[in-house]
Amino acid sequence: MSGKRRAPGAATKSKAGPKRPLTRKQRLRKVGKWFLIVCLVGVLVVVGAFVYLYQSTEIPNANTEFETETSYVYYADGKTEVGSYATQNRESIPIEDMPEDLQNAVVAAENRGFWSDKGIDPKGIVRAAFSNASGNSQQGASTITQQYVKILYLTQERSYQRKLKEAILSLKLQRTTSKTEILEGYLNTIYFGRGAYGVQAAAEAFFNKDAKDLTLRESAVLASVLNNPSRFDPANGRESRQALKERYDYVLSGMAKADNITADQAAKAERRLPKFPKIAAQSRYAGQKGHMLAMVRDELHRLGFDDDQIDGGGLRVTTTFTQKAMAAAEEGVKEQRPEGFGDKELHVAVASVEPGTGALRGFFGGQDYLQSQINWAVTGGQVGSTFKPFAVAAGLKEGYALKDTFEGNSPFYYSEDGTGPKVENEGSGDGNDYGSAVTLLHGLEESINTVFADLTVSMPDGPDKILKTAEDLGIPNWDRDQGGYNNIDNSPGLEPVAGIALGSATIAPVNMANAYASIANGGRAAQLHVVEKVVSKDGEQLYGHKDRNTRAVSEDIAADTSYAMQQVVQSGTGTAALNLGRPAAGKTGTATASSPDPAIDDYVSSAWFVGFTPQLATAVMYVRGKGQGQLDGWLPEYYGGSYPARTWTDVMGRALEGTEVEDFPEPALLDGDAPEDGHAPAPPPPTNKPKPSKKPSKTPETESATPTPTPTPTAPVTPVPTPTPTDPCGVLGCPTTPPPATPTPPAETPPPPAPTPSATPGQAATTPTPRRVRLG
Repeated sequence: MSGKRRAPGAATKSKAGPKRPLTRKQRLRKVGKWFLIVCLVGVLVVVGAFVYLYQSTEIPNANTEFETETSYVYYADGKTEVGSYATQNRESIPIEDMPEDLQNAVVAAENRGFWSDKGIDPKGIVRAAFSNASGNSQQGASTITQQYVKILYLTQERSYQRKLKEAILSLKLQRTTSKTEILEGYLNTIYFGRGAYGVQAAAEAFFNKDAKDLTLRESAVLASVLNNPSRFDPANGRESRQALKERYDYVLSGMAKADNITADQAAKAERRLPKFPKIAAQSRYAGQKGHMLAMVRDELHRLGFDDDQIDGGGLRVTTTFTQKAMAAAEEGVKEQRPEGFGDKELHVAVASVEPGTGALRGFFGGQDYLQSQINWAVTGGQVGSTFKPFAVAAGLKEGYALKDTFEGNSPFYYSEDGTGPKVENEGSGDGNDYGSAVTLLHGLEESINTVFADLTVSMPDGPDKILKTAEDLGIPNWDRDQGGYNNIDNSPGLEPVAGIALGSATIAPVNMANAYASIANGGRAAQLHVVEKVVSKDGEQLYGHKDRNTRAVSEDIAADTSYAMQQVVQSGTGTAALNLGRPAAGKTGTATASSPDPAIDDYVSSAWFVGFTPQLATAVMYVRGKGQGQLDGWLPEYYGGSYPARTWTDVMGRALEGTEVEDFPEPALLDGDAPEDGHAPAPPPPTNKPKPSKKPSKTPETESATPTPTPTPTAPVTPVPTPTPTDPCGVLGCPTTPPPATPTPPAETPPPPAPTPSATPGQAATTPTPRRVRLG
């Protein structure tokens, strides 16, 4: 072997010197290298994610409210518009109809780099992100394109996820849509305040003109209010006007810097704000229209239409309302209501229904809808003695006759031993006495409570039968699960109690009018309704009302009930209605409420007059406060025969002006088998032919005057015919609706027996329970 050999002994290793620590410069270089690597990776991840989101994000469909088509509601003629349902007050116009000053002002106010940016503002986004992250107030940092994207495609949610999606959609929209198209879309969708979306609605709301006619000053104002519509609306007071002026100057300055206007033009415009005209209330809900549209919406719901269809489905809804009947109701109330009693305290309701169809032709719900959404025509109140005709019809159905007699002395005890709940007539002490044998005819004519208490208990299951008759004629039953102010399908308190005939239930005037219309229609009831036809935006008929009558009471019972109600007008508590100058039937009513203080007497809480001619049935109700306020001692007159009867006469006179005068069918004078003895007819009437009653020269001041009862059939005064109005539809609908058949004029027939009592008559009242009852 050759080579060197290792010397014996343990091997040794050479020792390395200690490592030198990195210098500060080396450490910074190393950290910087890794930071750059992390940043690069982060940027690649962010860019990759952004690219992925950009490629995977599709421009969505526009928000529903910008694709919807407004639904319109029309009067019965199908042409005259009542109003509309719309998500937004918006009308789109082409950019050619938008002045250049307006376009430039909006750019100067909202996004001065609009024409050159890529749809987003990166610096603004970063600035807003830092501000939001540091807990400061959230900032939008949105370009016009981003605002447009947010309005058209996204929600108003303020989150980073929404901002990211907004930026992506803005970039995509920028590539597919021109700047001019984006600005046009923005100006047609952005909110300007006062309920106005888009420049056309805004120009009308602020300056009562079209957008194309805006001046430089006006354009600068609209551009200014965009930033904060509530704060910068000059109608909101001095501070808002001052804030608007500062923003207005900023906009004009920006326009001058962009060379859109000269410095002199800017300086001249900055001297003052433009004049703001007084804009009349143009809300589609103002006046009675809000109540009309609310009633139509409720019925459309019952017919199966949902809010999406109603608000944005482009429906064309034809109603039962006629302009003539609606005007008659409103003008009649204004003419007859007492002066000095504000709308917020005294509520007057009117409802007019066409016999045979159930069509609500006109109504008055009370206050302007914008001030109160309570429609007293569907809310109602305690009806008092206007419920008594239903008891008459029920009694006739059971075999009683108008000539049969009942207890007229007061008080009347429900129990035979003379204790317990009782009913009293109008008058001092225990009430007026009318004798122990008062005919049913006279009992209704003078609204004698005890007569109807006796009638009710004299019929087997009398309360149930009166209730059934009322419901058959069109009064809704009591749904105890239903509350609120809408009683179009409900009659709170309507139950078969002993005092049912005295009217303690709360019933809507629209339903009282419809039930009386059933009597006018020969005892056949029709469904109350306000919608005649619904057509889609494509012209397809989605719904059409079909008139259906059901037999509620026989034609003879209806004729006799109507005859008794005609005597109320001829010589009873409703003589104010004689001034209508044509055959009329009706019933007065007042109701009483119990005072929470037992030391205070019950008080009058409502006053009514409900009546009809062969062509139209109308209900009038006066209530106070929340519907239970005290009328006696507050109103100059509080009986149903005073303000309510005079209002009814005024409304009906306007509604029926120019229509043919029609007579009622002659009474049948039924004489069936009474279910109980003790109600023998009064002595027979004289055989000589009586003279017809004459039309009074003045409306009676109160219904407590003592008229001379007459047993003769109704002899109405024939008025001079008036020219037919120009309204082609009139109160009873359009020419396409067949008019009701004219009844056969009454022949000379023997009248029912004359009543025997001569005491001063008065109206009866009702109480919620069968106890002491007064005026009604």
